[in-house]
Amino acid sequence: MTPERPGATRWKLLLEYHGGGFVGWQRQDSGRGVQQAVEEAVHALTGEPATVQAAGRTDSGVHALAQVAHVDLVKPLDRDTLRDALNHFLRGEPVAVVAAEVAPADFHARFSALERGYLYRILNRRPPPALEAGRVWWVPTPLDAAAMHAGAQRLVGHHDFTSFRASECQAASPLKTLDALAVARDGAEIRITARARSFLHHQMRNIAGTLRLVGEGKWTPDDVSRALAARRRSAAGPTAPAEGLYLTHVRYDPG
Repeated sequence: MTPERPGATRWKLLLEYHGGGFVGWQRQDSGRGVQQAVEEAVHALTGEPATVQAAGRTDSGVHALAQVAHVDLVKPLDRDTLRDALNHFLRGEPVAVVAAEVAPADFHARFSALERGYLYRILNRRPPPALEAGRVWWVPTPLDAAAMHAGAQRLVGHHDFTSFRASECQAASPLKTLDALAVARDGAEIRITARARSFLHHQMRNIAGTLRLVGEGKWTPDDVSRALAARRRSAAGPTAPAEGLYLTHVRYDPG
């Protein structure tokens, strides 16, 4: 995991982005990924063929408030120059480098991560969003946030999350430990927050879609438990749209 090029410095980048115009984090042939945008900015600045590795491979349309990535660069730079220069070359892209710092040679944005946090935002009101269009899931039917929170607690802990992962999920195992899952209302907005070391493909979006059923009174918390126990994707609720989901933080060993 250490830099392969002699003399390279490993940089840790903190990024935020609006995922609406991207096919996800990862560089893909089917469209433009956030990774491609950042790597092009790095190359424009340094002329080096750099690969930018991220802590979480967010899906198409998913946003990030605090994505963490790393890149190895030979060109001597200070952190403010790197941050500002990358933002210069990213102008016109819905991506910003919030901070840059030198990282230990063995730091890896993905494999060194101890915890990831996600937020799912639901705008729960009759009028559609104007300013928040593309940034929330608009659900005009009334939702009971307290009932949704009760249902969410059935998913906290170490479980087989087969019912809540995408059929194309490439994780070796459906077993994950969900450290925290909470639902709270703030005015017209319902916020679903989650913490875990790692998540399955579409896990948060499938949880959000399932909890909507609870909020509408169509399901009870017991139905959530039954869906989890079924270990079958069709047993859980629908997949919520990507536009309401945000990667909020990635935690590492402070040492």
